[in-house]
Amino acid sequence: MAQRFGTDRVGYTFAPIICMWFSFIAAIGFYNFVKFDPSVIKALNPKYIIHYFIRNKTQAWISLGGIVLSITAIIASQAMISGTFSIIQQSLSLGCFPRVKVVHTSSKYEGQVYIPEVNFLLMLACLVVTLAFKETDKIGNAYVELLYLSSVLYKFDQGGYLPLAFAFALMAIMYTWNTVYRRKYYYELDNKISSHQLKDIVSNANPCRLQGLAIFYSELVQGIPPIFKLYMANVPVLHRVLVFVSIKSLPISKVPLDERFLFCRVELRELNIFRCVVRYRYTDDRNERESFERSLVERLKEFLRDDVRVTTKVVEEKDHENGITIEEEKHKIREVELEDDIEEVDKAWENGVVHLVGESEVVAKEGSNIWKRVLIDYAYNFLKNNLRQSERVFDIPHKRLLKVGMTYEL
Repeated sequence: MAQRFGTDRVGYTFAPIICMWFSFIAAIGFYNFVKFDPSVIKALNPKYIIHYFIRNKTQAWISLGGIVLSITAIIASQAMISGTFSIIQQSLSLGCFPRVKVVHTSSKYEGQVYIPEVNFLLMLACLVVTLAFKETDKIGNAYVELLYLSSVLYKFDQGGYLPLAFAFALMAIMYTWNTVYRRKYYYELDNKISSHQLKDIVSNANPCRLQGLAIFYSELVQGIPPIFKLYMANVPVLHRVLVFVSIKSLPISKVPLDERFLFCRVELRELNIFRCVVRYRYTDDRNERESFERSLVERLKEFLRDDVRVTTKVVEEKDHENGITIEEEKHKIREVELEDDIEEVDKAWENGVVHLVGESEVVAKEGSNIWKRVLIDYAYNFLKNNLRQSERVFDIPHKRLLKVGMTYEL
């Protein structure tokens, strides 16, 4: 219950508890040392552990597994929780784990994160292990550290299998997700829609133009996702302004607002279609959807103004090189075009925003072997259908959400 407050606050809470715990252990130890047997201090001599192994041989080696619990307690449990959050976060950035919500609890330290789903699963795992093993000896058998691995494996059937089973399950999840995720991404990359193809798609569909702004989410930074072609074929409707948005994270502490949105126009100009890469870092707030929409519209209008300035400057330089004087009409035409574009964006914003999310299903292509079919059709789709979806990660309002489905044969 306390993990959501962050590693810092949990650490501050643990510190006095651990200090009290160590104080009691020290006091009890000192009392017993003085009253019963001060000669126990001889145990610091390393020759006794050597003699212990000589006398007990195999049993001494087996007993190493029980030593682990005496040197871990409460510190190791918190280290495991924090370490799990960190590993899952890194796995997400590498595309090796399904999407989960990552909450950054510190504005100073990137590594201090809290993952609600993982925290809940860890709690369930703790309860299951405690109820199943019941005794401290058996729990000790289920605890594996590298130094004691060989000892615990001797008790594999008595609980030593547990950490290996967890490791295998986690490895299977990461392998399944990363393998299919990469194949899916390369499929989209190989089948992306170019600007020339977009012109043909729009001209063939002859779509009805709707008032409003549409935000189409895609992982592709360049090109149009193939799912858009299916969308136009089945729903020949095009909003007055369409923005393909890719949300990416950068390895810096904060992205300034004026550098967060990178726009480019997708030809033809009259279609009012744009690409936008939205760059975030962990301290940036991406959960206030109204703020995001308004910021996107304002930055889009700034992009249009900058685009006109840059175009005018380029034309002026070329005309100057060729000895041609810029006519006043050229400036007026561009100013009129700019006013029309900005007015179009404002009208689209006023008429409402709809969020389009590509919901691609993946299946193994016909003729695939049984291993590939199990990997894609069952394992990957089970993970995808039972874990957090895109609209939940980005907190997209359901009233303005439209999912577009497509099946990829991998």
